[in-house]
Amino acid sequence: MYIGEIARLAGTSPKALRHYEALGLLGDVRRSGAYRVYTQQDLAQVKLIRQAQALGFRLAELLPVLAGDDTDWAALSRHIAAKRAQVQQDIARLRQLDAQLGEIDEEIHGCLARQRLQAA
Repeated sequence: MYIGEIARLAGTSPKALRHYEALGLLGDVRRSGAYRVYTQQDLAQVKLIRQAQALGFRLAELLPVLAGDDTDWAALSRHIAAKRAQVQQDIARLRQLDAQLGEIDEEIHGCLARQRLQAA
């Protein structure tokens, strides 16, 4: 399939596909004359890249595990575990922030209540 078709099927742009190829994320893409010819495996790889990006991975993080012709699944699994650990830390930090905001909001409501009593 040509670049327009794979871009449509993968939900990306031809420019992004050329960028993935330039980075080495798609391995060696066959050519027919001046045209790139993509396979179903290339489509699966692009979908994997897009899914990883949607989950918060940067292309630079994907390079070591997706570059070349064979995906390093063990390395990808380690990257996912590291990303999950980071997400858990972010969740803990956000929960703490939420608790602090709740405390401040309670103080504000207390100030408002005292203000209403003084005005009455």
